[in-house]
Amino acid sequence: MRSFGSDNNSGVHPAIMNAIVESNTNHAIGYGDDIWTRKAEQAMRALLENESIKPYFVFNGTGANVIALQSCVSSFHSIICASTAHIAVDECGAPTKLTGCAMKEIPTKDGKLTPELVANELHGFGEPHHSQPKVIAISQTTELGTLYTIKEIKELADLAHKNNMYLFMDGTRLSNACAKANCSLKEMTTDCGVDIFTLGGTKNGLMMGEVLIALRPELEMNLQYYRKQTCQLYSKMRYLSAQFIPYLSENIWLENAQKSNTFAQLLANEMSKISSIKITQEVESNAIFFILPKDISDKLRQHYFFYDWDISRNEMRLVCSWDTTEKDIADFINYLKTITN
Repeated sequence: MRSFGSDNNSGVHPAIMNAIVESNTNHAIGYGDDIWTRKAEQAMRALLENESIKPYFVFNGTGANVIALQSCVSSFHSIICASTAHIAVDECGAPTKLTGCAMKEIPTKDGKLTPELVANELHGFGEPHHSQPKVIAISQTTELGTLYTIKEIKELADLAHKNNMYLFMDGTRLSNACAKANCSLKEMTTDCGVDIFTLGGTKNGLMMGEVLIALRPELEMNLQYYRKQTCQLYSKMRYLSAQFIPYLSENIWLENAQKSNTFAQLLANEMSKISSIKITQEVESNAIFFILPKDISDKLRQHYFFYDWDISRNEMRLVCSWDTTEKDIADFINYLKTITN
């Protein structure tokens, strides 16, 4: 069944599947000491134009986020994030459990933190009765599909560094952000002062997998141990890392994101022509947030799977994928028209 429920629901890009099959040759040393992992690491270094980094490949976004945060904090620290952040809402408390840190959640109208909002949480430094602020955590793109500009990221990085803190970027849909901003991965991360970030693959054409990159030596130092403790060290690593060779070196990471962004814009444009639909967030990536009268959304659910976002106002989310087609959109819009007329 094709739907706009999630970019997790789409299949695997053919070049990625081929890479997995091609890695299934003979024997290879486990736990990442293989030629596929070395090639994938080098592809990541080339993309960031940085030969000193050590990429870490993991199964999923939650694992990548937890490992990244563990590298930044001690249990008496706090992590500042938007109240809609994936680490606060959708990871079953894993970041809190595995870091031991307090999570300081800030309400936002668009999923984005600002220096002004964060500044309200920057107090209690050196006071043993209070958790010590240590990480500003942002999602790029946000859980509301919105985009941090390069300028906005730099401002948050400057604020973090001024207060001896780190800026962590959850990059599950970072590819979509680079596609929208028409910039390189380096421009969106290294050049902005990001200290540690993830680059997603699972939602963008991979079978599984994310890659974690620390841009500060002290954060990279213990990542190999955190990855093992967090159950994210794959014994047959080649099947995971092999995906990243074409994904990075053949620009699939960006091309897939460009496709899903483009189709989200097309879908949103068609939806905006239907008077009973209200689109609630700026469509800046591959996600669309909208409100429909409940009787209409109930009918829509009979033919399409999608998630609720804010039940109190019947706000829902649609997500386009790398393999979304014009026919998918035409079929969806045609059905919407039949139930709204």
